[in-house]
Amino acid sequence: MAVPEIIPIAHEPDYRTQTIGRYAEGRFFASITYAFPDGFRHGEGWEESKRLYVVLHRFDSEGHHADSDIWCAGTWAEQQRRPYDVDSVASRAEARMAALLDGLSRREYGDIAIRPFRLTVGGVIFGLVAERHEDGEGDDDWAELYPDRLGFSAPWDGRYDT
Repeated sequence: MAVPEIIPIAHEPDYRTQTIGRYAEGRFFASITYAFPDGFRHGEGWEESKRLYVVLHRFDSEGHHADSDIWCAGTWAEQQRRPYDVDSVASRAEARMAALLDGLSRREYGDIAIRPFRLTVGGVIFGLVAERHEDGEGDDDWAELYPDRLGFSAPWDGRYDT
């Protein structure tokens, strides 16, 4: 089944889509996620290439991507050196996420529906990208949220695969 023009995403409290919903100007999808630059190959020193991002994508009321706030809190290596510090990479990311969400007027968590989009920041792909996963010819049949690696497909009910 082809990727629909607007893709539903279900809100799941206490899980990977807990920070999605609507606000005064439209819809939002926020997450904290580790990512490697596109094309990265594992090897010695990989810990410096794995970066923790705080992401807030905003969409208009029709589900079109309006803008994104993407901020790198630091690397996996930094987090491992000071995992419990009040200024750890993870702590900085949580603080930034709280500030971004607090900045969304009339924020309400809940299901959303958005259109595919794609952007690259610091060599990392961000977005909801339509792709072809089934063998053969035809339309795209999958939408992948990058870099979170959440996959959406038929029956297009908002649930995802990881």
